Amino acid sequence: MLESLRAGRDIERLVMIDDIELGAQLREIIILAEAAGIPVDAVSRRELEGQSQTKRSQGVLAVVPDPRYHSPEAFVTAANRKGESALIVMLDGVQDPHNLGAIARTADAAGAHGLIIPERRAVGITPGAVSASAGALEHVRVARVVNLNRAIEGLKEAGVLVVGLDADGEIGYTKADFTGPVVIVVGSEGKGLSRLVRENCDQIVSIPMAGKLSSLNVSVSAGIVLYEVLRQRNAKRSAG
Repeated sequence: MLESLRAGRDIERLVMIDDIELGAQLREIIILAEAAGIPVDAVSRRELEGQSQTKRSQGVLAVVPDPRYHSPEAFVTAANRKGESALIVMLDGVQDPHNLGAIARTADAAGAHGLIIPERRAVGITPGAVSASAGALEHVRVARVVNLNRAIEGLKEAGVLVVGLDADGEIGYTKADFTGPVVIVVGSEGKGLSRLVRENCDQIVSIPMAGKLSSLNVSVSAGIVLYEVLRQRNAKRSAG
């Protein structure tokens, strides 16, 4: 909630339990809402819980418009304006909102310029994803596309390297060059990368596994590679 207000996200109104005790965080929420001209409605606890989708409202809810989506090319444009190499994360069929939220949180921490998700057979920006992102989805731009492969083609035309992440990758992830514009593609929780998306990637990289398990959770894998991107870019800046 605080992250939404601090980020200046469009909020239609707040709904708050009428007799709730105002701690420091709730006071700040009310102050920011009043400053932004956002109305605050007082309701009973029962009414508020009836409106909550997560059932973990903590006494206050924000009523917001539909999420605002962007085009994948807008991420490249935004990066160029900052004088940075684009860093984009594409989710190929991720179903769990907690994974989407966790990936968004790490993407924000690593300085990514945007996330790309498909319209169908994948999770969108749900209340669970927003909660799991710890506010990151208020800052990280998201593109929701009809066809991931068309999005990949458009990014390639814009000079972006497309790197897929898979247990059977051709090279270890530390061997790839992430210093230029790049989109990291991660697959679904059960099936990994879809066939056409995998074929359209410029490279497929893997994370070495030394234990008994053969794979990592998708959000953990994405985090490992994103921080390798950040490491390489920081090293390049230091050397330059």
